[in-house]
Amino acid sequence: MFTGIITDVGTVTELERRGDLRARIATHYDTAGIDIGASIASDGVCLTVIDLGPDWYDVEISAETLSKTNIGGTDNDPSGGWQTGKKVNLERALKVGDELGGHIVSGHVDGVAEVIAMAEEGDSTRITFRAPAALARFIAPKGSVALNGTSLTVNEVAGETFGINVIPHTQQVTTWGQVRVGDRINLEVDTLARYVARLNEAG
Repeated sequence: MFTGIITDVGTVTELERRGDLRARIATHYDTAGIDIGASIASDGVCLTVIDLGPDWYDVEISAETLSKTNIGGTDNDPSGGWQTGKKVNLERALKVGDELGGHIVSGHVDGVAEVIAMAEEGDSTRITFRAPAALARFIAPKGSVALNGTSLTVNEVAGETFGINVIPHTQQVTTWGQVRVGDRINLEVDTLARYVARLNEAG
């Protein structure tokens, strides 16, 4: 489990196809304190560490994960996925006793949202997204979403579109300062919203 509070920005330094996709991510984490088999959310995707070096770790990414996230690009644009040099938001798994500063995030991405508009509002940036139709019903004003692993509060919802504000601090310590219109963003809806919707259906 994760909280959506980003604690490092890593860099994809190597990519290799071995049936699945193997990626090496450079990090500022002290890798001496990371175990093989540990989970690290990388742009919101829970990935398992399979190898370690002094300032990097390797993960293996399945075809299923590639199809559900922005890591693999799209059928029309396979080059739109991860490339060497790409910056990714990182968060290590939640430990008992850790502060829960964001919201409960599983690291299991539900789908990909598209950035359709950006506008400066004071020092912050308002970003509007289009969510997949099947996920839009789980997104509510003042609710939480995880976008590229970052816990963010929803400002408004209109059909399949929703908006959030990113403050300067978040832009500086995550990859949100580099986001542009047209980017595909990993979306994980709030687990509580999913359960509420399921209960309503059962009722």
